[in-house]
Amino acid sequence: MYDGKTVVFFDLETKKLFREVGGYGNERRLGMSAAVTYNTSDGEFHRHKEEDALKLVEELKGADLVVGFNVIKFDYAVLQAYTDFPLRSIPTLDMLEEIYRRIGVRIKLDALAHATLGTGKSANGVLAVEWYRKGLIEKVLDYCQQDVDVTKRLYEYGKRFKHLKYKDRYGRLKLVPVSW
Repeated sequence: MYDGKTVVFFDLETKKLFREVGGYGNERRLGMSAAVTYNTSDGEFHRHKEEDALKLVEELKGADLVVGFNVIKFDYAVLQAYTDFPLRSIPTLDMLEEIYRRIGVRIKLDALAHATLGTGKSANGVLAVEWYRKGLIEKVLDYCQQDVDVTKRLYEYGKRFKHLKYKDRYGRLKLVPVSW
């Protein structure tokens, strides 16, 4: 399925919320609390805390392809605060951007997962920030890992069937073609 390439699935959680850093456009000020990758080169999840940010960057740089959901505008923007390396130069598939280009609508990861896989996310980013502040970093990492797993499964489904599913605003099941 990966054609011998190293594909790294990636998600990141933050220490702060947008309203605390002056809104959108200030992603670098959010701070990374945790990140998780799934690397096809070893078939393992890798869990990273803020102090591991440079190790995370090296893992992403070593990928033939990084896959994420809103990874370019969000995850890379947050992580960019920890490195001078231009993260956007890494070959990246941002599933949200691909879907938006196809249908002109930003579909949430949870909605795609429910319609396509019959499963959803276990929490949300606001809860992850609350857990971080309470010192529950393992809970944040577990949530982040589940998001990476969902992203990986959606990617694999799309690669196999050439579409993902979502429900439109009227609750009708729709297909969005994908070509990754």
